[in-house]
Amino acid sequence: MQERRQGARYPVSFPIRVKWREEGSSFTEEGLTENVAVAGALVYLPRKLPSVGSKVELTITEHSNDEVSVTAQVIRLERNAAHPQVALNLLDGMRAWKKKVWEHAAETIAAERPEDLDEW
Repeated sequence: MQERRQGARYPVSFPIRVKWREEGSSFTEEGLTENVAVAGALVYLPRKLPSVGSKVELTITEHSNDEVSVTAQVIRLERNAAHPQVALNLLDGMRAWKKKVWEHAAETIAAERPEDLDEW
């Protein structure tokens, strides 16, 4: 199977809010990013998941005075009852996402110190 990802993914947890409309109703869920890519994200939503193909508004709420909102499309669901996840592909707002989210995630990962190895 050919890898379709473009660019690095960074395993960071940023607080998020996801809004979408489905079947005449509006939904808003809060969760966390699992990983962040230059053109998408995998997010954890604890209660309700949008359907595959749905367009959503994804907002990174890490800094309340400088939130980043983008339009994304649901490309895959992970329906693990203990940890449901949604894979999103960005459709709009990618310039702000790259500068404020993806690059911040890269800096966050680069600043982490490796854990000391446990001695067996």
